[in-house]
Amino acid sequence: MSALLFQKSTLTRSKDEVYVAAVALRATKGPAQLFMSTAYSLSVWDLQHFMVIIKPSSPLLSQAIVFDFQPEDPENIYTALAALSGRAVPGVVLTRKLRKLPRSRCWFVGYAEGNAVDKAYDFNNTWEVDLRIGLHDCRDYTNGLVEQLTGEKLVLEHLRRRNGGQS
Repeated sequence: MSALLFQKSTLTRSKDEVYVAAVALRATKGPAQLFMSTAYSLSVWDLQHFMVIIKPSSPLLSQAIVFDFQPEDPENIYTALAALSGRAVPGVVLTRKLRKLPRSRCWFVGYAEGNAVDKAYDFNNTWEVDLRIGLHDCRDYTNGLVEQLTGEKLVLEHLRRRNGGQS
């Protein structure tokens, strides 16, 4: 009599990858836009917009997903003046898909435990959307979301030190 032996296959779930990316701040056309573009080109750390990118490990989700926090109308001159004067402006948490990761100013910061996309949406549901530059802006959002996903605190400070204050 022959016995069939079945080996127990263990499916190991890969972990979702978490990245931080920086892009130029958006501004109204003209001198403000030229200034922001120049600052970004010179890699002035404090004049960049930061966001979190999740690259899911699931083969069903081939695209990376971007999560970021910014003013509702970032190119409006009145929004920019209010934000720069320290007043709160209406903000919005945005989510969009990317076909591939950016080639520059994009850093791998760790792996997420569990489903990173679901955790990011949960985080977004509790995020206060009044934006105040230097107090509650894209940097705070990025630091908070990365901490929620990977456990790493103050990720932007670590990246800044690693990159000498520049990207």
